[in-house]
Amino acid sequence: MTATLIQSPDRVILRNISWQTYQSLICDFEQEPALRLTYDRGTLEIRMPLDPHETYKKLIGRFIEAATEELDLEIRSLGSRTCDRADLRRGLEPDQCYYIQHEALVRAVEQIDLAQYPPPDLAVEVDITSSSLDRFSIYADLGIPEVWRYDGQSLTIYYLQAGKYEIYDRSIALPLLKADDLSRFLALRFSNDETRSPISENSLVKQFRQWLRAL
Repeated sequence: MTATLIQSPDRVILRNISWQTYQSLICDFEQEPALRLTYDRGTLEIRMPLDPHETYKKLIGRFIEAATEELDLEIRSLGSRTCDRADLRRGLEPDQCYYIQHEALVRAVEQIDLAQYPPPDLAVEVDITSSSLDRFSIYADLGIPEVWRYDGQSLTIYYLQAGKYEIYDRSIALPLLKADDLSRFLALRFSNDETRSPISENSLVKQFRQWLRAL
């Protein structure tokens, strides 16, 4: 079958794409880390995230990493590593992903095969401009237990229960962290004065650490 193309300013959607072509593109795009590939049984979406997306994904990642340090938890950070399975013919790249509960299991594994090892314990999804594909159903099929979704206004925590994601008020991997508190810190990226002067990332992460220590 011939591939068909749909294009918009920040994404390209290709239909009738084989699994083998998807795997080849993953290898071809290794030198283009800003691109995000989502594959769903023949449909391939290539996203080109804009600066706000990249800023928030890094900031949420820094919060997670700071929290594991303050709480003395081990972590394996895998960034936007490709999470896919040939048997499902589905795959995607989270904005950030981490092993926390299963960190010890994969600590010495250089390249993790999701057909042999559990998926990452926590994934971050910055969804300021919504994907055209149902990424949450792909996360669920892959068995990723916890997903944090940030839409540019608030952060929502989802936990996988009986094959479907349910909204939780706090993280399972990092139980001290509540969705409302994370949303509040993300909103503090801009101060509340009339000029809305930006707060530096390092200052914000310092405030987050101080808050954790106070808990």
